Amino acid sequence: MTGILLAAEDLSMFGRDPWWLVLVKAVFCFAFLLLTVLFAIVWERKVVAWMQRRIGPNRAGPWGMLQSLADGAKLMLKEDVVVKRADKVVYVLAPIVAAIPAFMAFAVIPFGPADNQVSIFGQRTTMQLTDLPIALLYILAVASIGIYGIVLAGWSSGSTYPLLGSLRSCAQMISYEIAMGAAFASVFLYSGSMSTSTIVESQADRWYIVLLPVSFLIYIVTMVGEVNRAPFDMPESEGDLVGGFNTEYSSIKFAMFMLAEYINMVTVSAVAVTLFLGGWRAPFPVTAFWEGANQGWWPMLWFTLKLQLLLFLFIWLRGTLPRVRYDQLMKLGWKVLIPVSVVWLMLVATVRTLRNENMPFADIALYVFGGLIFLLLLSFVIDFYRDRRDKEREAQEGAQEPAFDPMAGGYPVPPLPGQALPPVPRRPARGERELVVSGAPDTVSDRGDTEGKEASDD
Repeated sequence: MTGILLAAEDLSMFGRDPWWLVLVKAVFCFAFLLLTVLFAIVWERKVVAWMQRRIGPNRAGPWGMLQSLADGAKLMLKEDVVVKRADKVVYVLAPIVAAIPAFMAFAVIPFGPADNQVSIFGQRTTMQLTDLPIALLYILAVASIGIYGIVLAGWSSGSTYPLLGSLRSCAQMISYEIAMGAAFASVFLYSGSMSTSTIVESQADRWYIVLLPVSFLIYIVTMVGEVNRAPFDMPESEGDLVGGFNTEYSSIKFAMFMLAEYINMVTVSAVAVTLFLGGWRAPFPVTAFWEGANQGWWPMLWFTLKLQLLLFLFIWLRGTLPRVRYDQLMKLGWKVLIPVSVVWLMLVATVRTLRNENMPFADIALYVFGGLIFLLLLSFVIDFYRDRRDKEREAQEGAQEPAFDPMAGGYPVPPLPGQALPPVPRRPARGERELVVSGAPDTVSDRGDTEGKEASDD
């Protein structure tokens, strides 16, 4: 099984580049992110327009491809407003704090194999800015800093709705980062390393999307919640928070928040490619007939194609799924993703331990599936008795409580928790209505009014 026994990490090829080459590679990472963001914005507007049977941007440049540059120029030329009640220093620094960590996390993403050095201005170097023995912990730490920018933006604005949006974003990121960390831990167990280059090297035979499908699905859901994208864009929901944490921002500072959101999309997608989709490795149909697919500059092409595939997933979700309620969002994070990720992590650790003991795979599968079936049966029995007990309690409470009167006090009132409205009388169907003779009363109220009028005449 892939990743069970790995050689010791060899990161000696990193840290040997001259200072000017390190600067060139850093500028390349910065430019790669900016160009990917510019393309992703246009692509998103085009794809969503196609899904909604619209035209989309088609004015700025050929086929509307320069729409992102036009939007950026428009934002830079807009009036930069600072609200009166804002804490001006924190108000200005918040967009910068939100954007810079998104750039920093891309420093440890590999674009190619560490042993396949390419020539840049006559200098041989790896296709990665740097690598660390704890590179993925570095990504988690840097990604956690970005939330400070959002929280500070909502607090420093001196407005209620931005503060609520920032608190929503903080609670959402905390809950979803726990499940994301558990998905990372499953990859650590299989690869035996936290280095990004070593993790990609360990996927030479099979990608981890095949070996760890549950971890991949958990990470996909958590990365959408991590970047506050639809259907998890509750911190920016215009329906109840006007615009969320960035309501009081304008001009270039608002553009910084938009830039941070899209760069975070690119970063989490690059991490997913590195951990589960083989990183820079070419897909199987290509490697089957082309031996040099993973040599030279070609790995960067495969990495970029996989990255764009995941960015399309973000766009697809935005154009397909409606926004969920905030309680549904938090319930999914705390009651579904975290328990599932922890149980899956324990299962992966068990399988890894048994494989290290040289136990046959058939015996491992028998034990694992037997344990899963036992847990499912146990949960079924518990749920069955719990539902029956709840129904008995509801029946007893319904027999003891008086009937609810929505017109008590003369005004219609909604039911309190535990109360229920009386059943609405069914309107008779068209065929069930009685034929009324011309001139005769057709309803009880008419009959009552007629009887009352006759009594007054007498």
